[in-house]
Amino acid sequence: MTVAVVLLTTALVLVVALLAAAGAGKLARLDGATYPAALTRAATAFAAVVTLAAAVSGALAALLS
Repeated sequence: MTVAVVLLTTALVLVVALLAAAGAGKLARLDGATYPAALTRAATAFAAVVTLAAAVSGALAALLS
């Protein structure tokens, strides 16, 4: 059961990260950024969400153990 929870949480984090990246890329493109600049902003947003999720899960793991 624990493995299923971890896999579902990982999938949810990845979906949220992809949605944030898509939103950041679209907003950058609407702001007049070039395609490479918009892709860079999308990648930055994706990495930020994944990093934040890793930091939060590490902090929770430290608190629960």
